[in-house]
Amino acid sequence: MTGLVDWDLAVTIGAKVAGDGPEVSAEDAAAAVEELRSDANRSTALVRDFTGLRAPENTAPVLVVDRRGWVQANVDGFAKVLEPMIDKLAAKKGTPSGLSLAIGSRVTGAEIGLLLGFLGSKVLGQFDPFFDPSGRLLLVAPNIVHVERELLADPADFRLWVCLHEETHRVQFTAVPWMRDHLFAQMMSLTDSIEPSRVADDIVRRVSAAVRGGASGGGSLIDIMSTPEQREILDRVTGVMSLLEGHADVVMDGVGPSVIASVEAIRKQFNNRRKGVGTLDRILRRLLGLDAKMAQYRDGAAFVHHVIDKAGMEQFNAVWAGPENLPSKVEIGDPDAWMTRVL
Repeated sequence: MTGLVDWDLAVTIGAKVAGDGPEVSAEDAAAAVEELRSDANRSTALVRDFTGLRAPENTAPVLVVDRRGWVQANVDGFAKVLEPMIDKLAAKKGTPSGLSLAIGSRVTGAEIGLLLGFLGSKVLGQFDPFFDPSGRLLLVAPNIVHVERELLADPADFRLWVCLHEETHRVQFTAVPWMRDHLFAQMMSLTDSIEPSRVADDIVRRVSAAVRGGASGGGSLIDIMSTPEQREILDRVTGVMSLLEGHADVVMDGVGPSVIASVEAIRKQFNNRRKGVGTLDRILRRLLGLDAKMAQYRDGAAFVHHVIDKAGMEQFNAVWAGPENLPSKVEIGDPDAWMTRVL
């Protein structure tokens, strides 16, 4: 499997594309790393008290990384999640060898590296649920420093604000242990349903659509998956991700006013930044489906707010009882339907 993708090349190219980030003195860098670790640990109790979710101790370590470290972590994740599709491709075309294997693996590695390089310069933090045994929380220090400078935000306030969001994801997966296996099963079903040759045929058309800026979502690579089976899986994944992202946004803004003096200003500035700047940035966001991810934050937060406002946090937490209680994509947009079904 690993011979079909040059993962080392993916890391090398991804790190080069992402760059090193802002110039920071060694002393300030060390201070930022220490503060982020402290804020992540502080956030655990804040998230627990606000949500009522209790995560077991000493699970899912917190890692403060640079951009290359984030790229490496995601290459590791890609290698695990993409294995079924790569095996399927190998079985269909036969096992390549010699020059064809070397060229093909480097091309694929370069494509993955370019993707991760673009994202690696923007991501502030990420919970990696597929890292054994219980996942890990990644905080990308150079990007956090870059954005806090760009927004002219108070560094202490901004770092804690970011940690509240990311720590919520860590709690979601460690306090709700079935969530990791459920999400991984959905990803495996999705990758297993992909026809590799069709993906290759469609990539050029999707890039063209993204550049032209056609119909909403029409240029996203995710639109390659258009069979009924794939759409059904995607709808389930969209429902889960909208819930997780929206819940994290609600928590960070709900806890924020009690511990972060400038939280309202940070939120306003950050929402404007999420829209993307520049033509290339907008094209890449559309192509990678990041516009849809922004909708997940918005729609998921609206769902969580609605249920909590009408039923309270304890009733909302029924969503974590089992996979059958997760909202569908349709229910994310119609929280009353979820409340009727589940509550």
